Amino acid sequence: MVKTALSLKDLALETRPSLSTMIRSFIGTCLLLPALLSAADSADVIIYGGSSGGITAAIQTARMGKTAILIEPTQFLGGLTTGGLGATDIGNKKAIGGMSREFYGNIFKYYSDAANWKQETQEAYFARKPHGNTGAEDTMWTFEPHVASEIYDAMLKPVLDKVTIIKGERLDLKKGVIKDGAKITKIIMESGREFAGPMFIDATYEGDLMAKAGVGYHVGREANSVYGEELNGVQVGHSRSHQFSKNVDPYVIPGNPSSGLLPGIEKDPGVEFSGDRKVQAYNFRMCTTDDAANRRDWEKPADYDERWFELALRNVEAGDDRISWAPTWMPNRKTDTNNNHAISTDFIGQNWDYPEADYETRAKIWKAHEDWQKGLMWTYAHHPRVPKKIQEAFQKLGLAKDEFTDNDNWPRQLYVREARRMIGDYVMTEKNCKRLEVVEDSVGMGAYNMDSHNIQRYVTKEGFVRNEGDVQVRSRPYPISYRSIRPKATECTNLLVPLCLSASHISYGSIRMEPVFMVMGQSAATAAVQAIEQGSTVQGIDYEKLKARLLQDGQMLDFESPPIAEATSYPKASLLGIVLDDEDSDRVGFDSEGRTSAGFVEHGYRHDGDANKGHSHARFTPELPKAGRYQISISYSPNANRAEAVPVTIHHADGETKTTLNQKKKPAGDKNFQAVGTFNFEAGKTGWVEISNEGTKGHVILDAVQWLPVK
Repeated sequence: MVKTALSLKDLALETRPSLSTMIRSFIGTCLLLPALLSAADSADVIIYGGSSGGITAAIQTARMGKTAILIEPTQFLGGLTTGGLGATDIGNKKAIGGMSREFYGNIFKYYSDAANWKQETQEAYFARKPHGNTGAEDTMWTFEPHVASEIYDAMLKPVLDKVTIIKGERLDLKKGVIKDGAKITKIIMESGREFAGPMFIDATYEGDLMAKAGVGYHVGREANSVYGEELNGVQVGHSRSHQFSKNVDPYVIPGNPSSGLLPGIEKDPGVEFSGDRKVQAYNFRMCTTDDAANRRDWEKPADYDERWFELALRNVEAGDDRISWAPTWMPNRKTDTNNNHAISTDFIGQNWDYPEADYETRAKIWKAHEDWQKGLMWTYAHHPRVPKKIQEAFQKLGLAKDEFTDNDNWPRQLYVREARRMIGDYVMTEKNCKRLEVVEDSVGMGAYNMDSHNIQRYVTKEGFVRNEGDVQVRSRPYPISYRSIRPKATECTNLLVPLCLSASHISYGSIRMEPVFMVMGQSAATAAVQAIEQGSTVQGIDYEKLKARLLQDGQMLDFESPPIAEATSYPKASLLGIVLDDEDSDRVGFDSEGRTSAGFVEHGYRHDGDANKGHSHARFTPELPKAGRYQISISYSPNANRAEAVPVTIHHADGETKTTLNQKKKPAGDKNFQAVGTFNFEAGKTGWVEISNEGTKGHVILDAVQWLPVK
């Protein structure tokens, strides 16, 4: 540098420009300076959003020889995958290929090293048969948050000569996208920084770049009639899981509607199957531990407002003693903790404005979710109105001190389960998830259930509170259309949207899994590079060439799977005698819902998940029109994984009779009903039948009980 400076000085002395020349040069430099300072950063592919799909898009771009800029609005990469969601949901894992499977293979390699097991041994962990793992694969589907970060960093490291990572830059929501016709030329951040390139990818959970680019989208549920679906729109009749098991009063002053509703409860849910602008609930996937040395106790938030937790307190006081969360074990005595039961970590109904909100409003919604979840944890763990059994369960686990150390051990990513969804040339629907309609331009596969968390709480006509929106219905592994990750050509020709892709609410509930987002991100980048190389738009590329490269990179585009058996259901009105469905019972436990085994009454059946033995029971109490003898029959769907000795108690006019059901065996009666005896009953509601899972091994099924008069 010194030598260069001297030579420049010597040159200046030799040339000796005139004063006027120097002034003109200085003025020219000053005029050019703003332009130089505001020059856009450029790359072949500009990726907005450092989610799991954004990371795979960046790596794929580099592996194909092009440059990428990966812009993440926060200070960390990986979205939900590094933000607490370590219990990977996918369904049939054969559907996952390419870089996504590479990631889970790297997880397996990491935990194959004994040095990475700190709080327990590898053998002890796999002995518990953790979520989605057998311990005998080349992939592993559960992991600690910091491990996911380490693996993403390791995958990015070899391509950092072609990938520039920018953190802490947010899209300007007013002037953030500059277009020339239907083509994006550059995007502008709030800081004024600009990024330009021939191709863009929106890899955010919210779809801000897509929206600001003028691409059409939808927020909320479509009516069933829009795409010819059954599981979209308001689903009062279908919302059976994560539900109240007791009648709970929703009013500020119990029994007094004029006192108003408790916070977070709506007057009515809306018209069945109609559309709305409401989205399924969000939460944080907490990383907790039972290791005392690494565990934090639940702390009462400074702005704790008991009004928001009054409903939870009334629910446990009514006798709902279920442990209302779902900790799934990760390695090293940690968990990925999700929502479960009626009142849990999902902040139901408080996120509807989030998808289209400005940053300030989103921050308030984000903070409200954090306050809710932290407040609920403290309530269940320490509030004097909570039964000791529940307190002890919540005190057993606490936040892991060695995770999210830069964020007070709290997850850095809100679980935005759905926000905007693009409306492209092809909209994925439940017909695709059921393989009633199969696309031929696949860029990856989905395989998870059609899964929507609850969307709202409302007051029933009887005056009690109920959740609405939960849907869980099986899918067959199915291909996802390339047309669903690109906009219409009239709207934008150089943008791909692998996360907020074109799908209906209920099909998005299946697609929205982190492994699938990784798959879609890689495929989007492949298409973007191909468009550059072909001098084409994203709509104009040759799909056969795209398909060939996807297969070359190990992407799974489709495979045949056994069809889902049509589940035969029997309406109560079609059955003889008096029939009570599982929905009519007074239940504790039996929280899992099923529809896959054919031959059930009404909309489905419930089961205990082969867990919490001795804590699930359900009582069926009919209102008999007259006294007499009745044959009692119990409906269940048989299977090899069922329990062989399910306890049944019949309370009748002559006392109580106890018996058992072998639910492995096919019921002897019609329509999956098994007779268990004939008994005398009084008129009215004095008799009942109770089913429990006490002492059972295997799944216990809860479907229906029939009282058939005997002459």
